Amino acid sequence: MQKLLAATALVALLAPAGAIAQESYTFALVPKAMNNPFFDLARDGCMAAAEELGNVTCNYIGPGEHTEMEQVQIVQDLISQGVDGIAVAPSNAPAMGRALRAAVDAGIPVMTWDSDLLPEDAAIRSTYVGTKNYDIGVELANIAKARHPDGGTICLQTGGAAAANHNERLKGIRDTLAGEDTGAPPGTPLAGQGGWTEISGCPLITDDDGNVAVQGMTDILAANPDLTAFISTGAFTQWFDNAYRQAVQPYAEELTSGELSIIVADTLPMQMAQLKDGLSVGQVGQRPYEMGHQAMSILLDIAEGKEVQDPIYTGLDICTQENVDTCLGGSATN
Repeated sequence: MQKLLAATALVALLAPAGAIAQESYTFALVPKAMNNPFFDLARDGCMAAAEELGNVTCNYIGPGEHTEMEQVQIVQDLISQGVDGIAVAPSNAPAMGRALRAAVDAGIPVMTWDSDLLPEDAAIRSTYVGTKNYDIGVELANIAKARHPDGGTICLQTGGAAAANHNERLKGIRDTLAGEDTGAPPGTPLAGQGGWTEISGCPLITDDDGNVAVQGMTDILAANPDLTAFISTGAFTQWFDNAYRQAVQPYAEELTSGELSIIVADTLPMQMAQLKDGLSVGQVGQRPYEMGHQAMSILLDIAEGKEVQDPIYTGLDICTQENVDTCLGGSATN
């Protein structure tokens, strides 16, 4: 019996540590809001990755609704709890940058996803995974330029005024339509450059609130019957399918004829149905499932002392009524 115990002890000493006990980690994935179908897909990717990795728990936690300071408080609480890593989509980039300094001081790995910190705070986080947000703006604008080569009047709709990702998208739109650099994000409103002029009252700030987004679009379209293009930098404009359809249906003929263009970021299922039904003319889609999925693997690599690439871009899907059945290439849910 003693020989058997001694042999067992020897095997345990010689075996790789991971073969005996694998260290487990709890990583937080913090969205801007938990009532957002875009972030639901990121949550699904996070949970799937945790199951695949085996030694990771995905703690998906964020504000119930888009509330910048509540998100900051949640991150501060996660730091106090001593989680093993934090992946956050900052709603307010400057405020989140200040909050995350405490995580670095506590030795907690930090990364961003979907939206990033300001350039001056980029050293706080190890990497960013998600969309190259400037490129979303470029592609949204390219759809508008293709339909209206001579330009026209335009209204832009965006998320939070301090959200770095939406400001980068606005700059991408403005630079592309103007054909020149319009300044630091969000760029300078267009006043005739490239034939495009932003109308009074825009850009519309929604704070990622779907009701605010639909109402704002409804008011702008009603007050500006000769508007050439309405471009939204986020899916919030189309989240509430019935409300969006009711708002846009009166303009279906103008959309079909090319007099008006409504172009929106993201390619969630209800958005693709709206595009197929002629209630938008273009969608530029991100891949939130991949963002959530990769965040867990990246945090694990950081926790284990491995080098990670910065940034990590997840790509875009450019969808129009001409390619609506094939544009996602199998990435409708990722």
